[in-house]
Amino acid sequence: MSPNTPDTATHTPRHFRPPASPSLNLGVIGNCAISALVDAQGDIVWWCLPRFDGDPVFNALLQPGEAGSRFAIELENQVAAEQWYEPNTAVLRTRLTDSAGATIEITDFAPRFQAHGRYFRPTMLVRKVRSVRGAPRIRVRLRLRFEWGEVAPTITRGSNHVRFVGPNAALRLNTDAPISYVLEEQPFVLLREQHFLLGADESLASPIGETARHFEQETVAYWRQWTRSLSIPLEWQQAVIRAAITLKLSLYEETGAIVAAMTTSIPESPDSGRNWDYRYCWLRDAFFVVRALNSLSETGTMEDYLRWLSNVVMEATTGHVQPLFGIGLESQLPESFVPHLQGYRGMGPVRVGNQAAEHFQYDVYGNIVLGAAQAFHDERLMRMGGRAEFRYLERMGDQAVRVYGQPDAGMWELRTRARVHTSSALMSWAACDRLAKIAQRLELPDRALHWRTHADRMQAEILEKSWSPKRQAFAESFGGNELDASVLLMCEVGLIDPADPRFVSTVDAMEATLCDGPFMRRYEAADDFGKPETSFNICTFWRINALARIGRTAQAREIFEAMLAVRNPLGLLSEDTHATTHEMWGNFPQTYSMVGVINAAICLSAPWEKVI
Repeated sequence: MSPNTPDTATHTPRHFRPPASPSLNLGVIGNCAISALVDAQGDIVWWCLPRFDGDPVFNALLQPGEAGSRFAIELENQVAAEQWYEPNTAVLRTRLTDSAGATIEITDFAPRFQAHGRYFRPTMLVRKVRSVRGAPRIRVRLRLRFEWGEVAPTITRGSNHVRFVGPNAALRLNTDAPISYVLEEQPFVLLREQHFLLGADESLASPIGETARHFEQETVAYWRQWTRSLSIPLEWQQAVIRAAITLKLSLYEETGAIVAAMTTSIPESPDSGRNWDYRYCWLRDAFFVVRALNSLSETGTMEDYLRWLSNVVMEATTGHVQPLFGIGLESQLPESFVPHLQGYRGMGPVRVGNQAAEHFQYDVYGNIVLGAAQAFHDERLMRMGGRAEFRYLERMGDQAVRVYGQPDAGMWELRTRARVHTSSALMSWAACDRLAKIAQRLELPDRALHWRTHADRMQAEILEKSWSPKRQAFAESFGGNELDASVLLMCEVGLIDPADPRFVSTVDAMEATLCDGPFMRRYEAADDFGKPETSFNICTFWRINALARIGRTAQAREIFEAMLAVRNPLGLLSEDTHATTHEMWGNFPQTYSMVGVINAAICLSAPWEKVI
């Protein structure tokens, strides 16, 4: 056949797939310093540098089509893809198969393991691609952008590396694949295992393949050892382990902050404009993360978080604490827009920063005390809380007393409406209740009495003023009549006995008003953007726990199974679920939602004694 003769019908046409449409069918990889999101085809579509809240050098999640920056390893004539995590690790594998049956396997991870007495967690992603079957032909497309996609890098090459230089950062790809093929996006036959180490502009101390294999071996060993230390329930073990690893990956270990999610601007529902930046540390969300991991006997994250939290408390000299901070303790997080990015599936705007940092949300003081409380009771910790720490924590209690019963933006961060929210008053009570218990532990009877007196007064008032005779339920605000799932936290934090007829009646009222089948919305009232269209996953999990506590275990298990069924194929959840389509919406992966998986499994699982 001459070079110009076209392929006949006996030959398969050669083509490579176009970029996949953005979805939340994603895996997360990370090392508690950086994180990245990998789509179902094995493309890295989101990676922020130098931290979780930084510049997304891969932004295809928010910029559909060829304009988005991504790191793709494509298989010619691909017809199938499957993906899984190496069991009990944060190492992701993607297997692609072509029309002739040839198969490749891509391995993705961020190195994390102990070396020289500390955790080695470099700014680096490692990719390995190998042929599993046949003679596959691949194409590498590494398209980086800087400054939120506005700046193309200056590219320089060496014998085994490529440098990508931007205005404020430089990255280096060390690879044993042909550099010319990588830079020119030239397809080539995969004859041997190829490695791609993308990270800081630094040379490697050992050969590329040897380094990648060592990093993979040590990272797998680290995560398996970490999961072995978890105290997990008998049932739903894989769901719990995946949730726990995901929560661990949300820790920014350098400071101890815990981000609410890895992404910004994934809308809560289609074309809703509810696009927020969640790459910061909310004191509320972080408390629930710490509490969930503590329930699995994983106290290391709590100890890291308490380092961060102690700085928040120490800096609160006026008493006021904002509800969220940057992961480096930044207090100013002004919102801005990135107009040149289209947004998720073209649904802008893309926001950077979060105005909620300026809000007054009075549940924050209870969340601080709740987040720190275990440190005064848990003798496993390297450093338990003592009287000095208690004195600082009491300042948070003083502020909880001061703001109790005052209007605020509430835990749902309403921007145009202030009320005396039941959930905020509840957390003021929780602050006083836990401080009383800490004081008793520290043998400070006068302080225990002081805080118990405040707690008892608040408890009686909350149960009276939030009760709506009209709705036969606890309402979202004092004197109000509207329902809000956050009042289910009354049982969660111990304000009320779950068997109390008023709480049971509240659950019944919410099921009739806020639930679409197994899924639960946050509230019934319209907010700044109208009425919510999707269910809020953590609310569904609060409902599950409430049902279990009032004895409706079979119903709770049924709803829990429904929630497990709407996770993505890798076992991850975003913030919201569409009750009809079951599609995931909102920022991803959402720590609140993964917390719910752990809490529900622990609450509902049969005991280990049943089988051993």
